[in-house]
Amino acid sequence: MQPDAQETGPPPGAARPPGWWEHFPHQADMGVRGHGATLAAAFEQAALAMTAVIADPARVRQNIKVSVTCAAPDPELLLAEWLNALVFEMATRRALFSTFRVTIDQDAAGVRLKATARGEAVDPVRHQPAVEVKGATYTALRVARQGGGWIAQCVVDV
Repeated sequence: MQPDAQETGPPPGAARPPGWWEHFPHQADMGVRGHGATLAAAFEQAALAMTAVIADPARVRQNIKVSVTCAAPDPELLLAEWLNALVFEMATRRALFSTFRVTIDQDAAGVRLKATARGEAVDPVRHQPAVEVKGATYTALRVARQGGGWIAQCVVDV
């Protein structure tokens, strides 16, 4: 875990789950970081971290299903595209998502993501949204292998 990061999952020193997310501070905005055994799992956890900026993902039911596809020249830009696609879906559907299934394919032409996001329409009483995420930025954008798994992070504009 990075200094000053807010983490989900087990307490320090306990066994880590296969994937987890954390927030890291960045001036007036918020950093989101996903950890996973695979690149796709790290992207799923980064999306969950972004939802957690707005509301507790555990309070989001899975009543709707949305398909998302995006492409980019490299994994870093793909992360920003993925999170921004989710921001668009949240804004236009007035929804929050809490479960993500991602597949990522890479070849000489670039990287492609296909995903399913499950969630529900925002319920102000149950979700108590804290802030609105306006978009993913290229600030602190990083996708890399780390510690036998993957990390996917960036700063989101709130």
